[in-house]
Amino acid sequence: MPVHRSGTTGRALIAAVAALLTTPALLLARPGGASAADIPADPPAETSTETSAETPVRGSAHMGMGIIEHDGQGALPRTDRAPQTEGVDVSGHQGNVNWAALWSSGVEWAYTKATEGSSYKNPHFTQQYNGAYNAGLIRGAYHFAAPDGSSGAHQADYFVDNGGGWSRDGRTLPGVLDIEWNPYGAACYGKTRDQMVDWIGDFLDTYRSRTGRDAVIYTATSWWKTCTGNYPGFGATNPLWLPRYSTTVGELPAGWDFHTIWQYTNKGPIVGDHNRFNGALARVQALANG
Repeated sequence: MPVHRSGTTGRALIAAVAALLTTPALLLARPGGASAADIPADPPAETSTETSAETPVRGSAHMGMGIIEHDGQGALPRTDRAPQTEGVDVSGHQGNVNWAALWSSGVEWAYTKATEGSSYKNPHFTQQYNGAYNAGLIRGAYHFAAPDGSSGAHQADYFVDNGGGWSRDGRTLPGVLDIEWNPYGAACYGKTRDQMVDWIGDFLDTYRSRTGRDAVIYTATSWWKTCTGNYPGFGATNPLWLPRYSTTVGELPAGWDFHTIWQYTNKGPIVGDHNRFNGALARVQALANG
């Protein structure tokens, strides 16, 4: 049974074990272990750290909104690698999407923003979500987390109730928890690392109880280290979607041995955010089928 399914007590135990494993003596005996320098010290109490002089409007967040500012923008990756399957992610910013053009360009799958926090719904969700499906793509939905607004369980329920569900039709991917740099204020939403791990765990547990699927986690390694202390407890159950705009996927957060999806650019030709699924189309279909 996955360790984080046992609730807050189980997560606290994992956090304690992870803390022991990051002591210098034990790191030497753990193959592939992180160095002590990889686990940043607890951050000071947060103050607002807006990404621009003007705070964005609530609901306007989308995948990777703060990634470039925090992690930078590099060159595009090479295409001569192991089989990967092209996909896109869209939000209300894209409006009505030309799915036929994306399909013709070689895009095989798509994720659409459904919700944010516990009050925002993407007004273009129906056209984007159903349009991708009707054009032949495998599709899924994502939720932009707002841990400072309401509980993880409440936001998981809101997500499922407003487009984030799952069905075993072979064409619907499990939902995504988009947990990243806060575009509206303090990077870690005013939460301690333990509080953040508990919030994420509550969202994932509730999503699984509602849908029968483990949600995908979209996050940046830099944010994960800063705001969860590089917590390793979700890697065994929840697929990783990593944004990094560079030639390689780079370092993964603790707990994951490989990534499932890599968001490699926000400058695509038809839709900005382009991604590569780590495997051929059959692997995308396998994730959809559960």
